[in-house]
Amino acid sequence: MSTILAVNQLTKTYQSGDRSLTVLADVSFAIQPGESLAIVGPSGSGKTTLLGLCAGLDRAGSGEVILCDALLNELSEDARAAVRNRNVGFIFQNFQLIPTLTALENVMIPAELNGRKDARVAALALLEKVGLADRSHHYPSQLSGGEQQRVALARAFCNNPQILFADEPTGNLDESTGQMVEDLLFSLNQEMGTTLVIVTHDLELAGKTQRIIQLKGGQVFSDTRTQTPA
Repeated sequence: MSTILAVNQLTKTYQSGDRSLTVLADVSFAIQPGESLAIVGPSGSGKTTLLGLCAGLDRAGSGEVILCDALLNELSEDARAAVRNRNVGFIFQNFQLIPTLTALENVMIPAELNGRKDARVAALALLEKVGLADRSHHYPSQLSGGEQQRVALARAFCNNPQILFADEPTGNLDESTGQMVEDLLFSLNQEMGTTLVIVTHDLELAGKTQRIIQLKGGQVFSDTRTQTPA
């Protein structure tokens, strides 16, 4: 696999009555395995839409997305979900933990979906790494925002994903808690050799990645390689 993600002439337009809004226009780039990349840009520039298309959560109007050798455009929704379950981890700004499951059960989900018999062991090991082994039987409502995002971080890595998509991973956290989550994200990412794609408004966070793509008006305004390792 020479590239883990290839985006070719991607366009996404939303229709509202007789009006259409083009959110992304002719976006192209490719990411190598193990690379860390930040997608930045002002609100409304198409960052989150692009992330959803790259991860197969939505389908483009035109162009193509090739994720882990799978051409997502040609796949059904179920087939795209299977690609995600096998290869992808997610971290969201609002954590998206299941409230009726404990921290441990939330972390186990990706591994269980793939039928791994060591799901519990793997989840406990990751909770240990993010400093929450003693909170494994707590429910999300019993955890602080920072603790919930650390659980989400452990969940994202639980199935040893080839690529991890993070949408504003520190957007709902205070500065010190956000810094802790950032450090854990990059530490786990480096340890596991995962490809990392972050959507963020935080230019300091973006600067910790190896490459920054800036969107403006739904198009790639700049694509810069930094000197900072992931």
